[in-house]
Amino acid sequence: MSTLDPVTLQILKSHFEAAAESMAYTLLRTAHSAFVKETEDFTSGLTTPCGQTFASPKDLGATWFIGLDYAGAIEAIPDYRPGDICVTNDPYSGFVCTHAPDMHLWMPIFAGERLICFAVGHIHNTDMGGAVPASLSRALTEVHQEGIRIPPMKLVDAGRMNDEVLRIMLRNVRMPDQNWGDLKAQIASLKTGERKIMDAVARFGADTVCDAMYGVLDLADRQARRLFAEMADGDYVFTDYIDEDSPGGVPCRLKLCVQVRGDEAVFDFSGSDPQLQSALNMPTGGLPRHILPLVGYNYVVYSLDTTVALNAGLLRPVRCILPEGSVVNPVYPAATGMRSLTCTRIQGMVVGAFSQAMPDRLPAGPAGGGGILNVRTTDSRTGRLAMASINPITGGGGGSAREDGQDGSNSFLKNTPIEITEAEVPIKVLGYGLVPDSGGAGRHRGGLAAQMTFQLFSPNSVVTARNRDRVRFSCWGLEGGQPGATCGFLRNPGTAGEEALGNTDVVRCAPGDVLMISASGAGGWGDPFTRPLAEVLDDVAQGKVSEAGALAYGVVIAAGIVDQEKTLALRARPKPALNGPTPGGLTLDPARLAFETVWSDTAWDHLSERLFALPVEWRFFMKHQIFAAVSADAAAASDPVAAIERAYASLLGLYPQMAPRTIGAAA
Repeated sequence: MSTLDPVTLQILKSHFEAAAESMAYTLLRTAHSAFVKETEDFTSGLTTPCGQTFASPKDLGATWFIGLDYAGAIEAIPDYRPGDICVTNDPYSGFVCTHAPDMHLWMPIFAGERLICFAVGHIHNTDMGGAVPASLSRALTEVHQEGIRIPPMKLVDAGRMNDEVLRIMLRNVRMPDQNWGDLKAQIASLKTGERKIMDAVARFGADTVCDAMYGVLDLADRQARRLFAEMADGDYVFTDYIDEDSPGGVPCRLKLCVQVRGDEAVFDFSGSDPQLQSALNMPTGGLPRHILPLVGYNYVVYSLDTTVALNAGLLRPVRCILPEGSVVNPVYPAATGMRSLTCTRIQGMVVGAFSQAMPDRLPAGPAGGGGILNVRTTDSRTGRLAMASINPITGGGGGSAREDGQDGSNSFLKNTPIEITEAEVPIKVLGYGLVPDSGGAGRHRGGLAAQMTFQLFSPNSVVTARNRDRVRFSCWGLEGGQPGATCGFLRNPGTAGEEALGNTDVVRCAPGDVLMISASGAGGWGDPFTRPLAEVLDDVAQGKVSEAGALAYGVVIAAGIVDQEKTLALRARPKPALNGPTPGGLTLDPARLAFETVWSDTAWDHLSERLFALPVEWRFFMKHQIFAAVSADAAAASDPVAAIERAYASLLGLYPQMAPRTIGAAA
């Protein structure tokens, strides 16, 4: 417990945050790859000697990782000396890294012989080798396919670079100059953090600085507990799906029960799918406060109170239950490269769970599913191999009780200017904008989806579009608001050879191919028929809503003018119910409702119980076999649980070597 007076604590809190911001600016200004210097997929921060993050930037970099715990990586190094810099990108070494492209560095900061803290940070490398350009695809099935993995080790030992490690890394990646340039920028960022902390030590003394580190963690803890105390105790359950658990697969269910008791909460993910034979697994090691399942929680806390201290103290009042061998806690060597898609879906689920307790303070469903684009191609003028991230194609934010959702923006990823994109890789961007009518209708409209159309010119070009989703199931509306639109991915749109690519995330292109990719829209909040006519008309004038789309708001517009008589008549009619009562006033999309006529929560809970009684290596296989059998069972719609049991019994007869454990036993 900190003994500092509040004024000194606030001064040092500001100093720590400014140090983290300075680290981020150093990295941003010196990085080489577009994905770091433009999209800002990086972190910078400061941790206690045991790895608890006590300072992060507010607006720069990947705000997902507020509160990231470096303990697993720090403990893997037996000793630290001034001038050391350590590195890892292995998802299974301490569960600090979460997929291979994320290169984490940490550097001890000493005052004399005393270890004060660590300067830390990561960047997302455009490529770390592996089976596909950019290293990531849903189709990969084990971590060995996702690029070179470096266990925790010293990259710089007492000021001397470990050239052996560096050569091995650069030999195994597709664009070594990018990786080396970004790595040097990371090192510069850490040294900026060291300089700022030493400034504080010189001014306040080492004891006061160390006291303040723990004081700001305690402050965040108190702030988070205050918010929980405002909520009614209860169990808030939310279920959502990823369209496909593997290429062409069946949906992946994610289930969350937030159990609020007093000023604490448990996030129970029991009932989520077994680990997958695809790269959607989220490597947490079962750690109760791992940052990935708690990203949405951090966003909820910050949405409710923008004055909170952004550090690991926010996580103290919560803990997660993450069943071993599940998609939220896979066992080695499960692939993890696409864990960001799973994390994004869980982020929305956390918002959905808390919105049941506070529907007037939290938004409807965020969009998701657009894709983060990378292109590997050849510049035909020079013969130069080119590879870069060209832009995140994002959806929007959900509408809320206060305002419309933000258009074309989701999470922390920044827009990359078209001029930068075309300078990085030889493509031509034909269109970039928002998709009309993609935001869910509501008193406050859901945010619109972004869309990009571009053309490639060289043979053997490869486009990766990781995190593609929301083609089948869209997000949800709140308090009578409607779901957002699903997303799309087309090759050569508007031609005789038009091809719908669905959730494909690796596309090999011929010269002249055109790709058009759009995200999904976000959910609306509140009854659309209560949206003021002037706001609907303004949306139509700006091209955000079409005249046909205005009918969802009960507004009839022709030639840019509201037909008052027809509008009044339309708004006076009873609105058809899109779905029955749901917890918290959610509005679910028709595709999900149709799917759940068979795969209800009860049926899937039963399936989950059966699957988790099996050895880990059998679960994904059995899930797909049971889905196929239930789909072929004519009686499944009337009694899906019985259909699951018939399929399960039949498969046990075919595969007695599965040797199921007692139902309900731990994985």
